[in-house]
Amino acid sequence: MALLGAGLSGHAQAASIAEWEGCSSIPADVDRLACYDRVSGRAQPEAAPQAVKAESVSSPVPSSDMVQAEPPDPGMLSTLSRHWELDDEAKQGAFLFRPHRPNYLLPIKYSNSPNNTPFRDRFDQSDLGLDPVEAELQLSFKIKGMEGMFGHDNADLWFGYTITSFWQAYNDTISSPFRETNYEPEMILAYRTDYEIGGFRGRFINLGMLHQSNGRSEGLSRSWNRVYAQFGFERDNLAVMIRPWYRIPESEEEDDNPDIEDYLGHGDLLAVYRKGRNAYSLLLRNNFKSTDNRGAVKLNWSFPLYGRLKGYVQYFNGYGESLVDYNHSQQSFGFGVSLTEGM
Repeated sequence: MALLGAGLSGHAQAASIAEWEGCSSIPADVDRLACYDRVSGRAQPEAAPQAVKAESVSSPVPSSDMVQAEPPDPGMLSTLSRHWELDDEAKQGAFLFRPHRPNYLLPIKYSNSPNNTPFRDRFDQSDLGLDPVEAELQLSFKIKGMEGMFGHDNADLWFGYTITSFWQAYNDTISSPFRETNYEPEMILAYRTDYEIGGFRGRFINLGMLHQSNGRSEGLSRSWNRVYAQFGFERDNLAVMIRPWYRIPESEEEDDNPDIEDYLGHGDLLAVYRKGRNAYSLLLRNNFKSTDNRGAVKLNWSFPLYGRLKGYVQYFNGYGESLVDYNHSQQSFGFGVSLTEGM
């Protein structure tokens, strides 16, 4: 027993910090424990070999179809692989709901400059005032519609849907309405890649089509359609996604926000870093103009609270926190809870 303990201790010391942190970032409890067992070199229970030995007495030569393949090691799957099912071990098949972007509730969110202008212009009420403290809710999921597009194992077709609502929950003077809700259906063709660039591994190229609107009537209506290409890279616990887009033109009569690209730009960059069960993300947008330069930065932090429930903190600074605010700059800070993480 002493020799066995010494062997396990030596194996645990030999395991790299990256391996341990890779296990701690796995959300499912069973998979996370299995990963810890692998890294620590923990032996399987002694009862298992005895059971096999007993079976071998009655069946000395088991047939090949009785041998079960060892389940895939979740510790070997990266964040991007689990999110987009890039490796064969990560694939779960079609028509299952998965998280897309973060799913969270921020019961308290403060803005230093609420955007009253669109509502005053629409309702002709100069005394209409938005509360600087409100609530925000986001629900987002995706479904794999087809696995192996065009007979190619590296290409999958996804459908995503995201709803983000901004709720004046504490503003009794205007009956606590939902100030703004944005709807984002999208279609994504995910193509798995494998190449090295600047120390990063290129994991995927996503080709997508995205519609975003707030479903409001004329005066408050905002919408636009885009096609994009997203390039995903990773290095250890860091994932970086670069997404340039092109706005699909609309006629002047139907365009509610013809200058939206002057504020939201032509693409974004998302970086996600995981350390243990904590996740940190940075979103950047910019219109890349030397004059009238505009953009936005969003910072998110999720951390464990209890079981699968996580704390969630968000900071935003810039233009376009919501569609109705696309040409309005503000800073906001909110905190709440998150049930599932996304990209």
